Amino acid sequence: MTPVIDIREVWKTYDLGETQVHALSGVSLKIMPNEYVAIMGPSGSGKSTLMNMLGCLDTPTSGHYEFKGVNVAEMSDNELARIRNKELGFVFQSFNLLPRSTTLRNVELPLVYAGMDSDEREELARSACEKVGLTDRIAHKPNELSGGQRQRVAIARALVNNPSLILADEPTGNLDSKTGVEIMELFEKLYRQGNTIVIVTHDEAVAAHARRRIRLFDGKIVEDSPVVPSPKANK
Repeated sequence: MTPVIDIREVWKTYDLGETQVHALSGVSLKIMPNEYVAIMGPSGSGKSTLMNMLGCLDTPTSGHYEFKGVNVAEMSDNELARIRNKELGFVFQSFNLLPRSTTLRNVELPLVYAGMDSDEREELARSACEKVGLTDRIAHKPNELSGGQRQRVAIARALVNNPSLILADEPTGNLDSKTGVEIMELFEKLYRQGNTIVIVTHDEAVAAHARRRIRLFDGKIVEDSPVVPSPKANK
């Protein structure tokens, strides 16, 4: 089986005047289809840099990155844009919703960029909204939704193109604890439906929902181990 992600000896170095900062130092990892991975680490550990690398938002200084068997370094800008739009679903801490657009229109956005016709867009967006429990909120704008509902919109938008990988950056960071648990239960449901999920978090409780934990420190992987999910995650 071909890995979704195959990174080998990846370095990311920033030149700050006469000083070099190694955000990633020889990171290697594989993520297979239908894995549920939490990437953890303190501020400055390199987890955000790794997230950007996985999402084809940044390129390594050196090393090798294959996405579904294809060398990312050999992709054109148009090919990278297609990967980000079609193969990757992004979920952010701050939701990143269009404030004047309805739930349905926000969820449709990746399909608009893909050039899909309006009828097909709406059908797929409605289906994605149904998957996250927002059928009765498709006409609401973000300021008419709770924080948890806004994150569900963001997750539906990430799902709408049936991506190969969902990347979530601190997805419960702007939510209260009860709502955060509900969002993590939704990720569990998506994982059980066959989605491949990578969550970047500093929260041990969030990481406990995953099936594999990768811990970074000073740009290096210091732990890569299976996680025994909590009983709630098995419900």
